[in-house]
Amino acid sequence: MAQRMAGKRVALAGPRKADEMALLVTKMGGEPVQRPAQGTVFLDDIELRNAVVSWVKQPPDWNIFTTGMGLNALFDMAEDMGVAEQIMELLHSSNIAARGYKTVNELKKRGFTPDVRDEDGSLDGLTRAFAPYDLKGKEVLLQPHGDPAPRLVKWLDEQGAVTRQVLPYKHIPPEEANLQALLADIVNRNVDAVTFTSGPQIRFLCQYAREQNRMEDLLEAFRQDVIAVSVGKVTAQSILEEGIERIVFPVEERMGAMMVELGKYFEHRGSAHGFGLEVVNEH
Repeated sequence: MAQRMAGKRVALAGPRKADEMALLVTKMGGEPVQRPAQGTVFLDDIELRNAVVSWVKQPPDWNIFTTGMGLNALFDMAEDMGVAEQIMELLHSSNIAARGYKTVNELKKRGFTPDVRDEDGSLDGLTRAFAPYDLKGKEVLLQPHGDPAPRLVKWLDEQGAVTRQVLPYKHIPPEEANLQALLADIVNRNVDAVTFTSGPQIRFLCQYAREQNRMEDLLEAFRQDVIAVSVGKVTAQSILEEGIERIVFPVEERMGAMMVELGKYFEHRGSAHGFGLEVVNEH
């Protein structure tokens, strides 16, 4: 594998598959630094049970799914509660929207083809795909991707929809020491890049930076010396919303593709082939 990261230190903010990503960085000549910015992702049984009960008692006009994992959790809970057949019938008689190819694939396994789906893996792409539909007064069940989706909920509100959210999985912050170490690495320029694999990671980091009165220092580091790297467009949008505009991310939302894209950036210093948002273009 080409030594595109030779001499570079890369902080890994995502705890999932951290060892695999560290190996990729090493193979490309870089030095991985594991700095998890996200704690455990846990299944919220109470939230799920309440959601399934509400789903059956008050069937929505639209069901919006944004992750395959969350979709599976809902179906598993419905099966456990003995109402899986009712949910299947409900879905056959209502409209379905999906974000991301994994979500679409999980739906297809169950015999469903979404009426609306994004073209690029993003929530913005999903809202654009709703253009032919009138959501005014429609009941919408929304399963966000891991944590609340205020921008999507706001958009649904603006369309006049009545939205119910269900969060099958919830994210908790990491140990404070991990955030402290990551923040120090960034503001002191001890790393050349930070990889993020989910929105909560950048939010937990920025929340901690604000609490420490170091947010401007963090933003300055990302503006000048440290490159933010995202696994895909959705997480890149979360990074952008925190005020960080120099972002590298791959077209294909995969961790391996993210590392390849970062390697290209280091090799060419500005001709990374990401798309959308504020992709780096330094000369």
